[in-house]
Amino acid sequence: MLTSTDSISAAQALAYLATARAEADHLPEALQAEPLDTRRVAVIGAGTMGRGIAIALLEAGTAAILLDRDGDLVEQGRQGIARHYARRVSAGKISGTLAEQRQSQLLSTTDWSILADADLVIEAVYEDLTVKQDVFRRIDALAGPDAILATNTSYLDIDDIAAVTRRPENVLGLHFFSPAHVMRLLEVVRAARTSPATLATGMALGAKLGKSAVLASNAFGFIGNRIYNAYRRECEFMLEDGAWPEDVDQALTAIGFAMGPFAVADLSGLDIAWRMRRARAATRDPRERYVPILDRLCELGRLGRKTGAGYYRYVDGKALPAADDAVRGVIERASAERGIVRQTLAPEAIRRRALLAMANEAGLLLAEGVALRSGDVDVALTEGYGFPRTLGGPVFWARHQPTDRLQAELQALGEATGHGFVRADLSVFFDH
Repeated sequence: MLTSTDSISAAQALAYLATARAEADHLPEALQAEPLDTRRVAVIGAGTMGRGIAIALLEAGTAAILLDRDGDLVEQGRQGIARHYARRVSAGKISGTLAEQRQSQLLSTTDWSILADADLVIEAVYEDLTVKQDVFRRIDALAGPDAILATNTSYLDIDDIAAVTRRPENVLGLHFFSPAHVMRLLEVVRAARTSPATLATGMALGAKLGKSAVLASNAFGFIGNRIYNAYRRECEFMLEDGAWPEDVDQALTAIGFAMGPFAVADLSGLDIAWRMRRARAATRDPRERYVPILDRLCELGRLGRKTGAGYYRYVDGKALPAADDAVRGVIERASAERGIVRQTLAPEAIRRRALLAMANEAGLLLAEGVALRSGDVDVALTEGYGFPRTLGGPVFWARHQPTDRLQAELQALGEATGHGFVRADLSVFFDH
């Protein structure tokens, strides 16, 4: 039987990704412009993401302003950055002199008037539209007239954020991935009125920071999170159908995924997805298949590693190898409520369903113009989401599968999903 990897040469996949990364850096001719200077960048939000962005700026030799609403938060952010450099020096990664030089480029403050001196302002506050709009109103009033305003949102509509400013052409998304000073992916997101110069500046900043910058249009989840959501949803379907969390995670890490989806969810915190689900509950079509397992784990206080239990239990920070009886009970009840007779899923069946769900969503977003090139999709997934580089990305993987088998599996995927499933025309992979 053809497996998920038999038809793919690792060397071929890696060569393809190298070319795709180089192409991702180039904007289409209609959007090309001279980037603006970003000698001084302000980061609003001194939490984990804001600190990471500030460190990435300092590492690139860029002066950074770390701004938050009160002194305690700013001091915590400053101390967090200082600890980062102390660890680097202790590990012999950099000299003490260089660490001091980089930290000397950091200004941590509660004084918002300093935004007048920034070339670029990056907002990295709580993922809530009202909160972000309030921050952008304040930035717009204080930043210089030519300053570029960026949001680090993962899911929110950037046009809704830009609309509260007097300069929507200067607004874009700069979606960093945590930890921002480590993760290579940067999604540069174009809103409806973002100017070419603003986009060019975002792409140039990505290059300056050593990131793999990928252009995306403004749509829910952009490229990476939209595809990851489709993947995670399919993996949740497989829990209802008969798999346990460890079955799914082990099947995927066996072909090179950095982590399985349920281990990732525990690491990031189940409450993040739970909060988003509740925010979107009113607009969810009740006819669509919805898996309540994550919600019920959160209701039990199982929020992931930080609470010692999520899909897995954790002892001394290490996951136990299998889901416990409480989790299995929640999963079995969800299956029973849907009238599903649970059946064991073989590792290969798990892999193909997960990969096909990603490929299908990639086909949809390419057809919609959310991504310009199929290579951009594969760069985003391999650089930011732990997709195996030796498989090249979901588009590259799909291109190397027999067409008749893909079509049959897409049909089965749609039947398993039910109402609301949109089947992609995967011929788009050969047009982009």
